[in-house]
Amino acid sequence: MKPRLVSHLVILVLLFLCRDQVMAQPSFVERQLSQGKIAEIFYHRQDSLKKEFEAKQFNWPPRNLYIRSFKHNQLMEIWIRDEDNRPYRLFKTYPICELSGKMGPKRKEGDLQIPEGFYYINEFNPNSNYHLSMGLNYPNVSDQLLSDSLQPGGEIYIHGDCITVGCLPITDIPIEELYIMATYATNAGQDFIPVHIFPINYSDAQSMEYLAFATKKNQPLQRFAVNLKEVFDYFEENRQLPVIMVNTKGEYILD
Repeated sequence: MKPRLVSHLVILVLLFLCRDQVMAQPSFVERQLSQGKIAEIFYHRQDSLKKEFEAKQFNWPPRNLYIRSFKHNQLMEIWIRDEDNRPYRLFKTYPICELSGKMGPKRKEGDLQIPEGFYYINEFNPNSNYHLSMGLNYPNVSDQLLSDSLQPGGEIYIHGDCITVGCLPITDIPIEELYIMATYATNAGQDFIPVHIFPINYSDAQSMEYLAFATKKNQPLQRFAVNLKEVFDYFEENRQLPVIMVNTKGEYILD
């Protein structure tokens, strides 16, 4: 057999083997279901969640999530869209059962602050001490510029139970539902599930009054809250998320 023909055959065999390896890779849902209690959680929770989707005229399973949270109001909204070019629609709101810290972003390890800003889910933890948890990419680029350069803190999660030292606890049943939805969205190709944490719901008049009072003597905090409001306003008007950049001052800018 000629050398060139042999090399072509070897390449074809390797391609065939690689194809089989790719095809054999378990999906993200399958990998999660292999994590002990997750299969049981899917079994007990998925059917009722699916029925809720159908009742509210959402397609199952979810393909694209947006999580929006308001610290002062202690609420977490779950928004869903079926296709990239469609507007988001509100699916459900969960209460945040406990808060720590005060108004304003997280700036240092141990300050007990819940972050404020624009993040995404970067970790699924089925073995959390708080039932289930999903990690956020704190510190983000803005935080890295504005927070303590040596000890900005980290390990910020949305989780179950009702304890926090800077995380977002929503108790066990809500975290099970959100974990299932986020698992399916990731499985469908949503690599970055956005999580936006605002100090308040800017559409609520009483919350705006509270924000004005809480930041009355802190102009940097006022500017930061106004900076976040630009993204809130864009979403309220368009039901789409803007492209968010960070300038050299650590300020968020809409592209």
